[in-house]
Amino acid sequence: MKDLLYLKDEQLKEFIEELFISYRESFGDAKKTLEKYSLGIAHHKVIHIISINDGITISNLLKKLKVTKQSLNRILNDLIKFNIISFVKDDKDSRMKHVHLTKKGNDVFDEIFNSQKMRIYNALMNSTSSEVNNFKSVLKKIINE
Repeated sequence: MKDLLYLKDEQLKEFIEELFISYRESFGDAKKTLEKYSLGIAHHKVIHIISINDGITISNLLKKLKVTKQSLNRILNDLIKFNIISFVKDDKDSRMKHVHLTKKGNDVFDEIFNSQKMRIYNALMNSTSSEVNNFKSVLKKIINE
């Protein structure tokens, strides 16, 4: 642990490279499925967030993704066109829309998730409980949670 107290630029560069490569590999697993449905990484991010937050409002989706309304609208329009998402107006405020995955949307999400989960599952299973907990803790600090 002592060597971590004095992280040098070279060590940080290596860590950033490892983050990049792990991102590339884990999202590369999903690429074939995304291409099959003419979807990209931006679509995947939206589908993933909706799968975890079923019924999320557009404003909360914007906050989670940290994107502009214009770029989100382009993605949402594609997902509507491909019958992957649907909107339900709020019972109390008709200006507010809740976003849900359709049956096809859930199927697409499951296919993407299944293509990614073995890599993550294997990495976690080949780690100690302490390594997993520390990894999660560091990730949360990187994303400011």
